Formats: sequence, C-alpha cells, structure tokens
Amino acid sequence: MIAPPPQAEATQLISFQEENETFQATPATYAAWQKMKDTANQDGITLVLVSAFRSIARQQELVDAKRKKGIPDPDIFNVLARPGFSEHHTGRALDLHTPNSALLEEDFETTPAFEWMQQNAHSFGFKLSYPRNNPHGIIYEPWHWCFHPSQPSQ
Repeated sequence: MIAPPPQAEATQLISFQEENETFQATPATYAAWQKMKDTANQDGITLVLVSAFRSIARQQELVDAKRKKGIPDPDIFNVLARPGFSEHHTGRALDLHTPNSALLEEDFETTPAFEWMQQNAHSFGFKLSYPRNNPHGIIYEPWHWCFHPSQPSQ
C-alpha cells in the first residue's frame, strides 16, 4: 500500500451555491465542474455535488469523530485520507451523486451518471481518484473525482 501523497491546502478558493448548499473549490475546478455538469445535463445526466473543498482541520475533525466511536485507525484510514493527505484539501476534489442512488456508496457505479463520468470526465480534466484496488489502500470511491488542470478541458 502506498499512502496518497501529501496535499497542500488550497488558499485560492471561491464559494458557490448548489441545491441550497455552499461549497468551495479552486476557480479552475469550479469552471470545469460547471462545464461538465452542464454538458452532462444536455446529455440527460444529472450530477449533484455532495462535497468539495474540505480543510485539513475539518478532515481531522472527521477522523476524531470516528476515533470517538471506537473505530480503529486502520479502518478509519481505509475510508478517509489522513489529514494533510486528502485531495479535498486542494480544492480540486468533488464527491458526486445522482438522483436515485445511495449517497457516497459503491451503488453510484451502477448509474448512468457514473457511466457518463467514465466516458467523459477526462475531457473536462477530472479523474477518478480511488478505483478498485487502488495503491493507496482507500476504499473504492466511484463518487470521488479530482480535477487535474494539466488534463484537457472543453
């Protein structure tokens, strides 16, 4: 198992609203997300944003909450990146959902939205971060996509 690389916490973020919730992302991530979401919508696919930027401090809070429940660290770090190592800190990671699928569950992979993402996300600079059997020891997360600005975008 290879730990995910350390991630610097983003400092250049914009705030935006979706579904009456406020999110933050880097300006480039937000622009790419808007283009991707609009294109998916034109193709009859609904993508819903669940999570975007998460500070290192917030990541630590999530870890601490799991520890308080008695969850051992190996189990915690199978589902959460260690604070300082999460792509969410970069302001480029998005957790996605689509109507009629379980929220942040593998079930997302059975949806037309996931199929659309697999075929099209790279065109907007997004990459699935944690595929099955990834080298980081993080569970399979078909909902977690990260923007890589060096990749082509439409």
